Amino acid sequence: MAALACDDHPLVRSALALVLEDIVSGPVLTAQDYAGAWAHAEARDDIEIAVVDLHMPGIGGLEGLAGLRERAPYTRIVVLTGSDSDDDLLAVLALGVEGFVPKSVEPGVVEAAIRLVMAGGRYLPARVAELAAQSPAAAPASAPRAATAPPIEAPLGRLSSRQRDVLDQMARGRANKEIAQLLGLSPATVKTHVAHIIAVVGASNRTEAATRARELGLV
Repeated sequence: MAALACDDHPLVRSALALVLEDIVSGPVLTAQDYAGAWAHAEARDDIEIAVVDLHMPGIGGLEGLAGLRERAPYTRIVVLTGSDSDDDLLAVLALGVEGFVPKSVEPGVVEAAIRLVMAGGRYLPARVAELAAQSPAAAPASAPRAATAPPIEAPLGRLSSRQRDVLDQMARGRANKEIAQLLGLSPATVKTHVAHIIAVVGASNRTEAATRARELGLV
């Protein structure tokens, strides 16, 4: 199965391609705009996951994303964007994407979010639940109604017992090095677990992840 990395910035596009090469077994396709992404989707039907920037030169973001979804209805789509707009988030969710990842997230979260989506999960910012709970009248007029936004899936089942141990220590305010010493893990392993936890609970950093975990009753 193939993967697609689409971003108008060459460095970001190359970095995404490297991440995807470690995750999928097939070729990793690249595109610098939605026109290129559409062409790939029309040429082959084995694109398992597409990681795309929302706003790129040429075809408009939502129009481009809708066109990609139409051409690749069974592809898992993760939107990686510099936009943190609730309007964009709601509009993207209405198109049925599997992930919405702000570029402001901590390093490692992007890969963890992609792996989560590949495993059948979804990566959505923590505020999705709040937006989905709004009444239709409260939703921005330019965005799809909040009622169309899917709720966050219960994340506990997506954490291993060791990851729950790491989460518990994160909630206690301990740094990765301390967690590694307490749990007998390498710092690199702890870093990987932390990135996965951040992705699963829909946070953008470890502090937000700990807060979100408390709200969800995970710690």
